[in-house]
Amino acid sequence: MTICVPDDIMQRVARYGQQHLLQFADRLTEAERAELFEQIRATDFSVLLSDPSLQTAEAGARAARAEAPRDVVRQPRTASERKLREAAAAAGCRLLEQGQVAVVTVAGGQGTRLGFDHPKGMFPIGPRSDRSLFRIFAEQIAARQQRHGAAIPWYVMTSRATHDETVAFFRQHDFFGLDSTDVFFFQQGVLPAVDAATGRVLMDSRSSICLSPDGHGGMVAALERSDALRRMARQGIEHVFYHQVDNPAVVVCDPVLLGLHAERDSQLTTCVVRKTDPSERMGVLVSVDGRTEIIEYSELTADQAAATDESGEWIFWAGNTAIHVFRRDFLDDLASDASRLPLHQARKKVSWIDSDGQRVEPTEPNAVKFERFIFDALPLADRTLIVEADREREFHPVKNAHGSDSPEQVRAALIRIAKDWIRQAGYEVADDAIAEISPLIALDAEELKQKLDTGQITLNDLTMV
Repeated sequence: MTICVPDDIMQRVARYGQQHLLQFADRLTEAERAELFEQIRATDFSVLLSDPSLQTAEAGARAARAEAPRDVVRQPRTASERKLREAAAAAGCRLLEQGQVAVVTVAGGQGTRLGFDHPKGMFPIGPRSDRSLFRIFAEQIAARQQRHGAAIPWYVMTSRATHDETVAFFRQHDFFGLDSTDVFFFQQGVLPAVDAATGRVLMDSRSSICLSPDGHGGMVAALERSDALRRMARQGIEHVFYHQVDNPAVVVCDPVLLGLHAERDSQLTTCVVRKTDPSERMGVLVSVDGRTEIIEYSELTADQAAATDESGEWIFWAGNTAIHVFRRDFLDDLASDASRLPLHQARKKVSWIDSDGQRVEPTEPNAVKFERFIFDALPLADRTLIVEADREREFHPVKNAHGSDSPEQVRAALIRIAKDWIRQAGYEVADDAIAEISPLIALDAEELKQKLDTGQITLNDLTMV
C-alpha cells in the first residue's frame, strides 16, 4: 500500500538522516500514522548534532580550573550573622505577603528505585501519618499562605509517565485543601534515544519513537510552552522557589532564602549543604573563571574531590541540594532561547524495535540519552548567590529503597526534627517516641512553642510510642 507522507515529515527526517522512522508507515492504521507523524514533528532532532567528546573534555578542564565558590552566605556562627538572617527572613516575609512568590516542584520521576510503581510525589513518607511527599509540600504552602495572607501559586512539573496519575492524585485528595486554581500542572519535554553505534533514533514500536524526559533543565522550555511564565507575570510573581519532589525536609518558600536572594538582587540563588565526605555523590557549587557553576561528582577524580585550598578547606565542599530561587524575569530570558542550557549525554540500555519489527532487549548500554540540567543556568546569570543551609534540618532526599537516602533514614530524620522542635519548646519527649509535626500545626519551632504553651495542641497530637 502506498501512503502519502506529508512534505514536512519527509523533509524533517531527511534533514537529520532519520528516514528509517517511516519504515513501517505503510503498515500502520491511520491513527497510528498520525501518532508517528506528530511525534516526528514534536521531536527535537537537533540534539543529534551535539558532540559528547567536547562535553567530556570541557568537564575535565572546568574541574581543573575550579575554585571554592565565591559570595557564599554561610551558616551563622556569630550574633551579627544571626541578625543578618533575621533581617533577610523579614524581607522574605514581605515578598510572600505581597504575593510575589510562586513554587515550582519538579515531579516528573517515578518511584522505581523505591520499589514504588507510581509518581514519586505520591510516595508515603510521614512517620506517623504516611503523608505523601505531595501532601507535605501542599501543607507547607497552605500554612505559609495562612501566615502571610497571600496566595502562593504552585506549579508542578510532571512528565508523560507521571502526568495523568499525578493530576488524578491531586483531584482524589481535593488538592490537599489548596484552591485548585492556584495549582498548575505542566509537562516537561522529551528527547529521542539514539543508537550509540549508528546515531539512528531508536523506535519503541512501529508507530512510536524511543523518547525520554529532557531532564530538570527542560523546565525552562516547559514553562514557556505551557504559558506558565506569562501566567506568573499576570499573577504578579517576581520570584520562583524551585525544589525537587524527593526532599520532604525542604523549607518551601524559606523566607531567609527568599530575603537574601532579593537583598542581593540575585537572578539565581542556590542552596547548598556541606558534604559529609569528599567522595559523597553530590554535585558541587564552584567558581570557574569568576562564574558560579556546578560540577557533577562524576566529573571529579578522587584526588580532585579531596583537594583543599590554602586554608585547608575542601574546594568542593558545597553540595547541591536542588533548591533554588529564580527571578521570574531571568526565567523569561532563559526561555527566549532554552537551547542555551547545554545537552548532557548518558549511555543507557534501551530496548527497541529492529527493522523486522522485533523487540531487542540489550544486555549492555546500547543507546545515548539526552537531558538538560537546570543548574547549567548558573553561569548564564549575571548575579548569583549561594546560601548554606542547615543540612540536618533541610536536606533529606528519599531516593533508594535501602541504605543511604532510604525511607527508613528519611523517616528517622523527620522524627528527629520533630523531637528537636518539641524540646526547643521546653517539653519532654521520650527517646523512643515517633513524632511528626504537620506544617498545618507549625512551620517552625517558635510556632510550635506558642501553640503548646497556649493549649492549642498537646504532645499527644504530635507523638506516639
